[in-house]
Amino acid sequence: MAAPAFAAEEAPPGASTCLGCHSPVRADAAIPPLRGRDAAAVAAAMREFREGTRPATLMDRLARGFTEEESQAIAAWIVR
Repeated sequence: MAAPAFAAEEAPPGASTCLGCHSPVRADAAIPPLRGRDAAAVAAAMREFREGTRPATLMDRLARGFTEEESQAIAAWIVR
């Protein structure tokens, strides 16, 4: 299913909270920025976190709060 369409500047619901840790301006941060990454890979990582198949300290709990469609929309927005 295709991700919902959002205006370029408009974050899908829940997406802006990602920037608290995945800041696009802190390339030296322990938590990597997601800007410029492949949206499909980010969505896949969120799916793995949600399903518990990817090790995590926090992302597994956060990802469970989003559906697959929401995760795809967030991924498409955050990598831009």
